[in-house]
Amino acid sequence: MERLKTLQGAIAYFSDPQRAFDAAVEYRWPGGNVTCPRCGQAKHSFVKTRRLWFCYVCQKQFTVKVGTVMEDSPITLDKWMMAFWMLANCKNGISSYELGKAIGVRQQSAWFMLHRIREAMRDDQTFKFSGREGAETDETFIGPNPQKMHKSRRLKAAAERGKVRRGFINTDKTVVFGVLDRNLRQVRAKVIPDVKRETLQNEILKQVEIGSSVYTDEHVGYDNLKENFVHEVVNHTREYVRGQVHTQGIDNFWSLLERTLKGTYVAVEPFHLDRYLDEQVFRYNNRATRDNPLNDSDRFAYLMAKVAGKRLTYATLTGKDADSLHHETAGTGQEEPF
Repeated sequence: MERLKTLQGAIAYFSDPQRAFDAAVEYRWPGGNVTCPRCGQAKHSFVKTRRLWFCYVCQKQFTVKVGTVMEDSPITLDKWMMAFWMLANCKNGISSYELGKAIGVRQQSAWFMLHRIREAMRDDQTFKFSGREGAETDETFIGPNPQKMHKSRRLKAAAERGKVRRGFINTDKTVVFGVLDRNLRQVRAKVIPDVKRETLQNEILKQVEIGSSVYTDEHVGYDNLKENFVHEVVNHTREYVRGQVHTQGIDNFWSLLERTLKGTYVAVEPFHLDRYLDEQVFRYNNRATRDNPLNDSDRFAYLMAKVAGKRLTYATLTGKDADSLHHETAGTGQEEPF
């Protein structure tokens, strides 16, 4: 397959349905070793006129979309390819309104497409960070700024929550925890329920090997980390950097996340926030660095190779699935209402 360098080149290349199909097959089954997504067998025949296979073992047909985040989607592969390319390479993300206008689908369809792509972006790594050069951990709060709310809305929120902080009324925000491995230059982030000591330190134990160097700010939730780690603290009331002791790396990730959420997606519901974190983590961990000079084509190819074995239905996405843990509080979108 031709090595693509720009969005314009990708649009021109994938505009041919056959080339888009061949590329999707190559990304999913490198070398052309096609196997049935249902039974895993390679005994099948290809129906060229319909671009699908018939499996002789399970006696069912399947396409390149079956068993991927694109399953059951009537949207053509060329439009899916453009959505994958733009979400993987637009530094601040792309809204469903913009994507829908660019590829010619409804905004609601574009919103669903983007969330399915974020499902493919999800980090499946289970190993712990070694912290060989140190691991930075920090937490941030995502949500509305009470000082920028209309007074009536601010008072209503205060009456419901009964919270006052530092002289102004504060509304609930979603807590996000992150850890950055300085050696790998990779980050992991997730939504957590609170900033209690037990919650924060359990997350560090899950993500970082015991005995590693851990750098945090002066938050009381990180007290007693020295029992399991080499713990260094930077007091932000006096300094931000003391030699190797700082949290500038994870703070950089928070700034990129904030720019994406406030500038592109505007108002993300807490129910969907984890998926937007997956998107930002994917782009950050696969960015171009001096040691790893990835380009747009590399990120796109890596993302396309991750689409298999993952599925996100609309019922699960919106919390209407009976198995969903969040079905009582889920919404249907953020910057894009249905």
